[in-house]
Amino acid sequence: MKFVGEDLHPLAQVRDFAPYVAKIKASGADTVITGNWGSDLALLVKAANEGGYTGKFATYYTGVTGTPTALGSTMEGRVKQVAIMHYNMPGQMGQWTKEFKTKFGDDMYTGQIPTLYTALSAAMAQAKSTDPVKVAAALSGLKFKNWNGDVEMRRADHQLQQPMQVTMWQKAGGKFPEAAEKTSMTLAPIQEFPAYVASTPTSCQMKRP
Repeated sequence: MKFVGEDLHPLAQVRDFAPYVAKIKASGADTVITGNWGSDLALLVKAANEGGYTGKFATYYTGVTGTPTALGSTMEGRVKQVAIMHYNMPGQMGQWTKEFKTKFGDDMYTGQIPTLYTALSAAMAQAKSTDPVKVAAALSGLKFKNWNGDVEMRRADHQLQQPMQVTMWQKAGGKFPEAAEKTSMTLAPIQEFPAYVASTPTSCQMKRP
């Protein structure tokens, strides 16, 4: 792997990503790794299609509202997402996803919300208190069972260590029927990385009050 370029842009201010796409094409990059989400990701992909860029995208937020519609079928097989969940999860999250769509007519992509309540309730139980300072201390290093398995709030930097899902943007159907935003497309799982594999070292020296 060779990195051939790196660029930053103002958050939620760029309306035309054509100049960025031109730089990507000029660099010869066959894949773009982007932390963009929302309108920034949707507009970046739109500009890439219009600008004739045929490379791939590695993302973290493909499932966020608006992006699936912007991707459409033209990006089939060209976009991967790394996240804690996807539209076709088994078990409890799969059930919640279906219930959410039935009730609200929208896609559920924020698995962090039930995780938040699970972690908070576990920390309160451990602290035997709802006092914010005591709960924060209990959260530090907390390990708990979540909908996606064993999760740990790493003491060093308070970053959740949890399983990660790699998915591909492709046609919905078969084993992966849950289409995104009423399109014919979905994020289908490719690989799951358990927490101990997904966890990477940190140099954070978090200062506590």
